[in-house]
Amino acid sequence: MLRAARSDNRHARSRTTTFAEEPPKQSEEDMATKEKLQCLKDFHKDILKPSPGKSPGTRPEDEAEGKPPQREKWSSKIDFVLSVAGGFVGLGNVWRFPYLCYKNGGGAFLIPYFIFLFGGGLPVFFLEVIIGQYTSEGGITCWEKICPLFSGIGYASIVIVSLLNIYYVIILAWATYYLFQSFQSELPWAHCNHSWNTPQCMEDTMRKNKSLWITLSTKNFTSPVTEFWERNVLSLSSGIDDPGSLKWDLALCLLLVWLVCFFCIWKGVKSTGKVVYFTATFPFAMLLVLLVRGLTLPGAGAGIKFYLYPDISRLEDPQVWIDAGTQIFFSYAICLGAMTSLGSYNKYKYNSYRDCMLLGCLNSGTSFVSGFAIFSILGFMAQEQGVDIADVAESGPGLAFIAYPKAVTMMPLPTFWSILFFIMLLLLGLDSQFVEVEGQVTSLVDLYPSFLRKGFRREIFIAFMCSISYLLGLSMVTEGGMYVFQLFDYYAASGVCLLWVAFFECFVIAWIYGSDNLYDGIEDMIGYRPGPWMKYSWAVVTPVLCVGCFIFSLVKYVPLTYNKVYVYPTWAIGLGWSLALSSMMCVPLVMVIRLCQTEGPFLVRLKYLLTPREPNRWAVEREGATPYSSRLAVNGALMKPTHIIVETMM
Repeated sequence: MLRAARSDNRHARSRTTTFAEEPPKQSEEDMATKEKLQCLKDFHKDILKPSPGKSPGTRPEDEAEGKPPQREKWSSKIDFVLSVAGGFVGLGNVWRFPYLCYKNGGGAFLIPYFIFLFGGGLPVFFLEVIIGQYTSEGGITCWEKICPLFSGIGYASIVIVSLLNIYYVIILAWATYYLFQSFQSELPWAHCNHSWNTPQCMEDTMRKNKSLWITLSTKNFTSPVTEFWERNVLSLSSGIDDPGSLKWDLALCLLLVWLVCFFCIWKGVKSTGKVVYFTATFPFAMLLVLLVRGLTLPGAGAGIKFYLYPDISRLEDPQVWIDAGTQIFFSYAICLGAMTSLGSYNKYKYNSYRDCMLLGCLNSGTSFVSGFAIFSILGFMAQEQGVDIADVAESGPGLAFIAYPKAVTMMPLPTFWSILFFIMLLLLGLDSQFVEVEGQVTSLVDLYPSFLRKGFRREIFIAFMCSISYLLGLSMVTEGGMYVFQLFDYYAASGVCLLWVAFFECFVIAWIYGSDNLYDGIEDMIGYRPGPWMKYSWAVVTPVLCVGCFIFSLVKYVPLTYNKVYVYPTWAIGLGWSLALSSMMCVPLVMVIRLCQTEGPFLVRLKYLLTPREPNRWAVEREGATPYSSRLAVNGALMKPTHIIVETMM
């Protein structure tokens, strides 16, 4: 489909981008102008800095020619590596993977996990990074260059990440609140003597008396940690149609998190690349400390056995495969535009393939090791209470804000371990949050670079986006906010939405743009062609996995409930599906709009919109770049389109 056929329609031919055009002959006046501009460039290169009020990419000669400001690049490859690591090593690695592993057959769950990892996660992750690096564009405009007809892929990603940014940060607000509450000699969720406790609150002093505990468990007793979470932190109302009042303590915590997020990214990749030196590394150190501590607790061995003991029969359940696929897509932060935006700041000759593979090992390795840290402590907790591990195993907020806080009350120095845990949780989520916001902002700024990259407009735009997200997030820090949060979490950025986007990404690259064409570009960037498994995954394996997982997800769909008790009303379920469809409909909707906007017969319009656009020419004049050719058929002959590269090494 990439091969442009001959056309009798001269109007359409004039509109079709031809990569192999000869550059027009330049007049003496043009040559003199370029010579003056080159002198100006040389002068500004080493002497002048951007003046106050100018963005780092704004240069006088660019303004003189009417060019968009230059794109920033990472200061070093470590900045990129740590930013990606911080972006996708997040809360899901700590609180979701271990629980899914235990629930879906222990060690047997690793079989579908690794199938989806090598057949879907790593190929799509590398695809998004390399597209950003190849085009030097964010999550929307990169698809405009590769295949304009499917630029809706970029818009779908931005809708997903925009919705995700609204509710993901709520978890950080909860973690911030717990962190502040941890700076007390006695943790407030350890006992039942507080104003929010009920007569049914029962402390764990009887946990070693198994028979007494079983007797009490049959009655409606609740633990102090559960009442602290539901009655103090959330002040949970009766349902989503009863929002109640705003929780000002959580609203202030949410504001604090958004302020930190803003100042982490407001100066672009130059500031983001330095912040991640702390936010992306410190959580690993704390996770290691928690791992060592957990392994030394009594009952840790039983917890780890429970975590990894294989149950092969569970592989017959399609839900196990759905969980494996959705976990891969969640944990690698793909289909959100963030990885494409981070890759767009790479220098052209940077070997991102090597580092993407290493980052994949880091991500999955972190998930696996986190299971040891979590289940060793859950094993200790079960032994202390005299109950089965299945009774204390939790996932998501239940693990972070109920099970683990309860476990630290049973340890020596509970305040210390509580502070350590919530700092780790906060940093794990914080760098994921601001990397996703950076990806969102980059994608939108690249739509209007001449306007938004000048002066302080980018900073103002970031402040605007953060403010809007904060205001929308206030609905989730009310007394009924937990119901809204779960609605967003279940539908807005669900696995169905991510699978939809991943399918179209692979389809466009493999069957329209051409895997070999992209491999040509990769070879020019990194100096060699990756193994064929990557392009086979794009062409066959990943689309098949996505379609299969997508269909089973719809077949096994169960309406959302809270705590398996509260059933959401019909209007809330409808709202949830509207959130999901708001991103999925972007792909076909943009296709229709582009076809309607383009002139000419239908087939001519279709061929035009399936033809890649010529990359930006400014890089040649700025960097003295070498043209690169990728195989495309123009007018029926095999020709090599001119791609602009920057001969720089990271």
